[in-house]
Amino acid sequence: MAEKKKMAPRDNGSPDYKKFLHPMMAKNYGKWKYHENIRSGVNMYVAESGDRLYVVRAGSTRTMSVDTVRKVCDIADKYCQGHLRFTSRSNLEFLVTKKEEIEPLIKEVKDKLGFHIGGTGHSISNILHTQGWLHCNLPGTDAAGAVKAMMDVLYEDFINERLPQRVKISTSCCQINCGGQADIAINLQHHHPPKINHDNMKICEHPKVVAICPVAAIRPAKKDGKDTLEVVEEKCMYCGACHGQCPSMEIRDANTDTLAIWVGGKSSNTRGGPSFMKLATYGLPNNPPRWPEVSDAVKKILNAYKEGAKEEERIGEWIERIGWKRFFEVTGFKFTKYHIDTYRYARTTFNTSTQVRL
Repeated sequence: MAEKKKMAPRDNGSPDYKKFLHPMMAKNYGKWKYHENIRSGVNMYVAESGDRLYVVRAGSTRTMSVDTVRKVCDIADKYCQGHLRFTSRSNLEFLVTKKEEIEPLIKEVKDKLGFHIGGTGHSISNILHTQGWLHCNLPGTDAAGAVKAMMDVLYEDFINERLPQRVKISTSCCQINCGGQADIAINLQHHHPPKINHDNMKICEHPKVVAICPVAAIRPAKKDGKDTLEVVEEKCMYCGACHGQCPSMEIRDANTDTLAIWVGGKSSNTRGGPSFMKLATYGLPNNPPRWPEVSDAVKKILNAYKEGAKEEERIGEWIERIGWKRFFEVTGFKFTKYHIDTYRYARTTFNTSTQVRL
């Protein structure tokens, strides 16, 4: 009888996260009694057994060198039994079982990594951003650079908990916005259809480019007897999805690309449920390396939010309560025809929440 060959373990899909839990988390899995914020950047989790786990949150740079990652791991080995985790917004969370080790850990994080502690409770969490020029194939701006510039301005609201509620900010380097929903989102905007290099279209897979367009604005064409593509301009919404599939369809333009700020998005089911962002202001200069106009506009929103929101209100909930007319008054943003949502297929009836409407 032939010997049965041993199959290699399957490694596709998500790994079993339980194998990577901190020992105290595994021990008390599903048996946590409560948690509380004991200071900015430090949460305490108390289990039914009486065990206490302290989580120290630091804002990371997201894009880190190998040397920095090794320093992070050394600190985790020293204080956290080799365990740490990243949040969805790239905060670093160190898991500590001994309260007396919190301050020494914080000191090492500040001294060796240069990271700041905060982002918990009613504060600004670490800003989520897309890859920008470092990695993405169609960025029109550098989301990571804009985050650095903004956090220099908003730093005090990261290390302190003095806002009405948590504020999540995201930046996106292209109009496709894989940065996702946020209380405040900064997105690039293109202002014309892609410019096609017909002489170099042979490098692109035409059916794939046609299929990727979300509004069916791209169709096959002929030019000088050669196969190419064309864009129906009245359909095009300048999203740039085609450029991601075909570099010969250039959507980026340093002379016309601008930045827009959207507000009111959230994913949580609390109170009103998840909500989509809406346009606050647009036409801001794509002005590296500091993007001062963007930081100024974000500051205006946050200042108005601090002064006018009730305790626990997220930015979108505050705007819904005071009304959009008042929002434009307190922020000083100009209201234009482009703020009117005329999209016919807006998701008003889709089931986007776990809440049930009877």
